Amino acid sequence: MTNEKKCIYIIEDDATINHGIELTLGNEKYEYRKFYSLGEVEDTEQADLIILDINLPDGNGFDFLKQLRKTSDVPVLVVTANDTELDEVTGLTLGADDYVTKPFSLMALRLRVNNLLSRALAGKPCDVPNRYEKHGLLFDFDNLIFKKNDMEIELSKTEIRLLKYFTENEGITLSREKLIDYVWQNQQYVDENALSVSVKRLRDKIEGSGEKIIHTVYGIGYVFKWEE
Repeated sequence: MTNEKKCIYIIEDDATINHGIELTLGNEKYEYRKFYSLGEVEDTEQADLIILDINLPDGNGFDFLKQLRKTSDVPVLVVTANDTELDEVTGLTLGADDYVTKPFSLMALRLRVNNLLSRALAGKPCDVPNRYEKHGLLFDFDNLIFKKNDMEIELSKTEIRLLKYFTENEGITLSREKLIDYVWQNQQYVDENALSVSVKRLRDKIEGSGEKIIHTVYGIGYVFKWEE
């Protein structure tokens, strides 16, 4: 890439959203190829990241994603108005690396793009964040299987999103604002107490007696790490 800029493909039929994504991410670090239908998309091997709408005028983004994954492991961020758990699971199962629903916050979009590109730059396989296994814990985000010492754990959708974000950022202190923005991305207002309650419930389910995995960083937020 010229000037070492990363190339982002934006596949979105809404011209306002398509252009808005470019404005949000800026041109300092990225260059863009914008498409408004699947028929326009070509040379995906040039992409460092694909932002993919699901409902397009000439086809379904899930079908495009399924075909893409046969030949490419380029990071894909799915953007859609379909705010259903089934659609989210379908996208992740087909190989999407992350998922955001409309309307989405600009901060959430930037965070996701930065995370995906950083992960790709580090040479990590795209499916690594979808499975976490350590110290008796097994979290399979693709198949929604969560176990502690081979015993299944029942998690709510909110707890799953929270856990996924924690495991993707193990050892990194995450602010309450970032956590709220990621977990409740499509809601206008979220009581901060909702995060405290969700973290407590998650701790109760994944931490054993005398065990600490999710640590409170007072005045900032939380960090997911194992105490050695």
